[in-house]
This record gives sequence, structure tokens and C-alpha cells, in this order.
Amino acid sequence: QVQLVESGGGLVQAGGSLRLSCVVSGRTFSTYFMGWFRQAPGKEREFVAAVSWSAGSTYYADSVKGRFTISRDTAKNTVYLQMNSLKPEDTAVYYCAARPPGPIRNGAAYDYWGQGTQVTVSS
Repeated sequence: QVQLVESGGGLVQAGGSLRLSCVVSGRTFSTYFMGWFRQAPGKEREFVAAVSWSAGSTYYADSVKGRFTISRDTAKNTVYLQMNSLKPEDTAVYYCAARPPGPIRNGAAYDYWGQGTQVTVSS
């Protein structure tokens, strides 16, 4: 059974930092892309960042470029999202997801999802 389990969310002041983790189990994702998405109340889910599991290539939404860093540790089967210079508009539930090669910003094409972790940034 495939599981993606996120952790690391919480409450932080604007300008602060958090690191989200996503532990993957149940199968190998060597050819997959791992993505982070977020959904704020009343808004649609949006792409945040993605990384290719094998090569480590990274992709970012314009809104987080320069502030967030996605990475993966293949030995630990874990994907990370380091979030710096957080803003109140970053407040959302953050989800980890996995998909085979293809358009990485399209959330509907991801096969596997975690349960989400809440990030709240106070002003």
C-alpha cells in the first residue's frame, strides 16, 4: 500500500521558516516526480514545487521561487519543502503528491496524495 505522510506544518510569524517533510512508502518512485501543492480556504489547489526523484531537477511556482526549496533524500524516501520568508498568503494545507513523468503543474494527473499538513502564517 502506497503511503505519503506529510509533517512539519504549524504556526509561524511572517518572515519565519518551516520545513515540511513527506515520507514515502509502499513502492519505489524512481521514475516519478514528487510535488507539493497547497490549498487555502475558499481557493483552488495550486502547484507549489516539484522534484524529479531520480535526477533531482526542481520546478517552482512563481509565487514561491526564491523563498521555497524542494529537495529529496532517496536513502530516506523523503521529500522536503524548506519554506523561508513566509508570508500570510502562504497559509494553506500543504499536500505531497507523486506522479509519473508528465506536466508537473497539473495536480489532476498525480496518482498518489498525502493527507496534508496545515501551515499558518500570522502577520
